[in-house]
Amino acid sequence: MLLAEVGAAGSTPGVAAIHCEALVIGAGPVGLWQVFQLGLQGIAAHVVDALPQPGGQCIALYPDKPIYDIPGVPLCTGRELTERLMQQVRPFAPRLHMGQQVSTLQRRDDDSFDVATTSGQAFVAATVFIAGGVGAFQPKQLALPGADALTGHSLFYEAPAPATLVRHQVLVLGGEDGAVQLAIDLAEAATPPASITLLHRRATLTAEPALLARLQPHIDAGQVRFDTGQIVALETAGQPQQLAAVQVVGSDDNMHRVPVDALIVQLGISPKLGPITQWGLAMARRQLVVDPAHCETSTPGIYAVGDVVHYPGKKKLILCGFHEATLAAFAATARLRPDAPVLLQYTTTSTRLHQRLGVAPTGAP
Repeated sequence: MLLAEVGAAGSTPGVAAIHCEALVIGAGPVGLWQVFQLGLQGIAAHVVDALPQPGGQCIALYPDKPIYDIPGVPLCTGRELTERLMQQVRPFAPRLHMGQQVSTLQRRDDDSFDVATTSGQAFVAATVFIAGGVGAFQPKQLALPGADALTGHSLFYEAPAPATLVRHQVLVLGGEDGAVQLAIDLAEAATPPASITLLHRRATLTAEPALLARLQPHIDAGQVRFDTGQIVALETAGQPQQLAAVQVVGSDDNMHRVPVDALIVQLGISPKLGPITQWGLAMARRQLVVDPAHCETSTPGIYAVGDVVHYPGKKKLILCGFHEATLAAFAATARLRPDAPVLLQYTTTSTRLHQRLGVAPTGAP
């Protein structure tokens, strides 16, 4: 069973710290494989990721594009790879903490680590595994004067519940899958907003054809208005946190005013290393330096795997990240179980691994 929790930004006073043997930062393919390898070693993991769902780059950037270099899988999409990895880690029941970013990481006197997230969740982790890829994915921001003051009030990067937008004039900015899906969702809501405008800088939307086919009837029926141009200014309604309208320069270079109560920006996402750079770990080329023999960083007990790491000969491939996660899991096991024998067991023959995977025959010792 997988347990997922989605966090919201802001502190949560009084939330008890979660004590765990392993905390994995990043729920992309390499982070999920890290969970699997730890599970084979009998180590349960908690996972934190800034995205609202597992999959990392595979889900955020190319969910439906083909991947050809996964061993034994001639072809799969990013979505399919994520689904298969989620199925693979299911026997180990990792706790997923989605929609929140690790903000602080500090060593404790007992050599474990205090970790806190942007949702106010605290962890005390015996080991930490950074599988952050090229960084935490965050929505691309609208770079206009006054945008920061409006954010969270009448300017949003994640869509509010449709029920809160009733009687609103809503402008959705963007032309990719997220923007088109949101326009459709608003139009199909039980009580849709008073008006819905989809604004894109070009006349051609870049969403998947299936989404465009669903959007067109709403445009034809007048439920969604499609406009082209770029927002160049924001107007407030006498209150610094409330939009009144946006100024848009169209493809004909003419300016026009669009009344707006709620602006939802869907310009995609971009990765940022963010707080990782402040954790005192050795870095090179904006990547974490690790020893390739065990993928431990400059701080003992903190491991890093995948695209976020650097060492001589490093290749940014999912396959290489899988290898690094395997080495890191064995190294962490030796750290956490120093008196236990280090045994290399195989899933084809090991009864212990079969039991951990939940596939042991009935009556097996």
